[in-house]
Amino acid sequence: MGGGAVGRDAVGGDAVGGDEFDVVVVGAGPAGSAAALAARRAGASVLLLDRSDFPRDKACGDGIAAHALDVLEELGVSDAVAGHPPLPALRLVGPGGGTVARALPRPAYTVPRRVFDARLVAAAVAAGAQLRRHAVRHVEVRADRVVLDGGLTARAVVGADGAGSVVRRVLGQRPNPDRHLALAIRGYAPALPGPPEQLIVTSASRWPAYGWSFPIGNGRANVGYGEVLRGEPLTRAHLVDRLGALLPGTDLTTVTDLRAHHLPLSTHRPSPGLGRVLLAGDALSLINPFTGEGIFYALLSGALAGAAAAGSPEQAARRYADGLRRRLGTHLRHSSLAAWLARHHRVVDAAVRAAGRDERVYRAVVELGLGDGRLDVRTLGVIGIGLSARERTPRR
Repeated sequence: MGGGAVGRDAVGGDAVGGDEFDVVVVGAGPAGSAAALAARRAGASVLLLDRSDFPRDKACGDGIAAHALDVLEELGVSDAVAGHPPLPALRLVGPGGGTVARALPRPAYTVPRRVFDARLVAAAVAAGAQLRRHAVRHVEVRADRVVLDGGLTARAVVGADGAGSVVRRVLGQRPNPDRHLALAIRGYAPALPGPPEQLIVTSASRWPAYGWSFPIGNGRANVGYGEVLRGEPLTRAHLVDRLGALLPGTDLTTVTDLRAHHLPLSTHRPSPGLGRVLLAGDALSLINPFTGEGIFYALLSGALAGAAAAGSPEQAARRYADGLRRRLGTHLRHSSLAAWLARHHRVVDAAVRAAGRDERVYRAVVELGLGDGRLDVRTLGVIGIGLSARERTPRR
C-alpha cells in the first residue's frame, strides 16, 4: 500500500449514502483511522472526517514502535512501515551524561507522518469507511444520536481530533494545564554518521526535556527537541537553540520543515467519554509522559473506541472505559509513577546506569516508554540501589 493522495469524499466499497452513519470519527490521524478500521470490522457504517486532504504533514517524532505494529496487524494493516528500514537499537543519554546503547527488544521504525497517516487512511477507506474533508465546529449530543454541524448524524462519535480537540471541549473537558503539557519542535536533517539507531539525549538544565534524532533510512533523520511547560512562554528560537545544544552533530542550517506541536501528557487525562461520545489518542491526552511516545496509544485507544462505538452506542462510553482500563490501566498508573519519580533527573541518571549494567532493566524501561510495560519491583530495586550508592559516594 502506498502513501498516495487520498482526497475529498473518498468512498470505500461498502459506503453508505446520505449523512446518517453508525459511527462518525472526527480526525483521521492514527487514532481516527484505527477507530474507523475497528468500527468497520464490527460491521458499522463509518464516516471519517478530517480538515485536511491526505497526504499531509503532521509535526511528530515519526517513531513507530513494535507495539504500534501489533495493533495494526490486528486491524488487518500489515504494510504501514513498508520501504522503511528497521532501527535495531536505541542510544539514551542521561541528564548527567551517562549513556546506554543496546539493541531494542524489537526494532522500531521512523516513518514520516505524511506517509504513515496516508497509508492508514487508505486502509480505512479500503475497508469501507467514507472519508470527507470537513472541519467540525459544532457537536450536539441528543438522547438517541449525535448531530455534527447541523447536518451529519451518528449513533456514536469518536473524537480523535488531537491536542486541540473540538469534541473534548463539547464534553466539558479543558485542555491539559502546564506541567501536564509539553511543547516540542521537529524538523528533518541529514542523518548522523554511524549505525542506524534511535538517539535520545536528555537535558539536565531544562529537565524534563530531551532532544532526539531518528533516522528515516533515506539519508535524513527526524530531529527535534521538547520540554514540559512550566508556566513560562517558550519561543521558537529557544526550542531551536536547545535542539542544537543537545544534538551538536546536527548542523542547524541543514534542518528543514521545522514545526512545533503540543503534547498533552497522560498524567492529566479527561474522562474517556460520555454516553455516545468518545475520545482517543491525543484528544484523550494519551502521550507517554516519560518519552513523548503517542502513536501506540493512539492506535490502541482508537481501535478500542471504534469497537465500542460500533456496539451498543448508548453504552459506548462505559464499554470503552472498561476496555481502556483492562488494556492500559495498570500501565498508565505505572507510567505516571515513573514520570513522578523522574521529576528528579538524578533518578533518570540512575535508571540509565542500571539499564547499562542490566539488560532486564533496559527492557523494562523500553517497554514502559514505548509500549505498555510496567515498573516491576526488581527494576525499581536495581535503580534504587544504584541511586543510593551514587549518593553515598564522597564528592570531590
